[in-house]
Amino acid sequence: MPRRHRALWALPAALPLFAVLTACGSGSSSTTATEPPASAGSSSSASSPAAAGSTTCSFTPDGQKPAKDATPPPSTTDLTGTVKATIDTSVGAFDATLDATQAPCTVASFVSLADQGFYDNTPCHRMTTEGIYVLQCGDPTGTGTGGPGYTIPDELSGSETYGPGTLAMANTGQPHSGGSQFFVVYKKTPLPPNYTVFGTISPTSVATVRKVAAAGVDNAFGAGDGHPKEKVTITGVTTQ
Repeated sequence: MPRRHRALWALPAALPLFAVLTACGSGSSSTTATEPPASAGSSSSASSPAAAGSTTCSFTPDGQKPAKDATPPPSTTDLTGTVKATIDTSVGAFDATLDATQAPCTVASFVSLADQGFYDNTPCHRMTTEGIYVLQCGDPTGTGTGGPGYTIPDELSGSETYGPGTLAMANTGQPHSGGSQFFVVYKKTPLPPNYTVFGTISPTSVATVRKVAAAGVDNAFGAGDGHPKEKVTITGVTTQ
């Protein structure tokens, strides 16, 4: 699936989401969601155990110019447990808890990009209010085609679900194609287990996203799928 909107890649065909939760990577624009390839929901990952307490991650150049200057994190991470993060936005802070035990490579990349200021002054370019219920962010260009210039490995168990508060990676519909774009779920959403879940946001933060959703979208990508009418801009991300 082309990458126009890096949010939920490849959603069910019945939901005409403009490139369902897709992420950038190839530079092409996303199209109507189609059934994901069989391999997209597999539990295989491009990460592997390294020394005790560490994980080796494959951060692979994607051939695209980064949307903003960014350097991939080291290929080995010792992150584990939980990492607290605050995603400051124009509508309020999203308090997040990142799961470095289940998704060490994804969290390592997110933390690295946050520390580099990659997400600073970045719009959340897409919101869906029908069929699936997510706010998609993480592309500095605001077009849904931008990323960090590299891809990160999927970290999937095959049993992922996407309830309110879920923080997950967008992708292009192909395995191991995530980058910087991510989405937050504000209402239980039926998605295949193809999107790496790397944390949660607090109930208060979910309520904030729901208020944005209640204001509606411009339907730029289809009914109930477009830019949020209440503009959301990430002003900065801090982790600890």
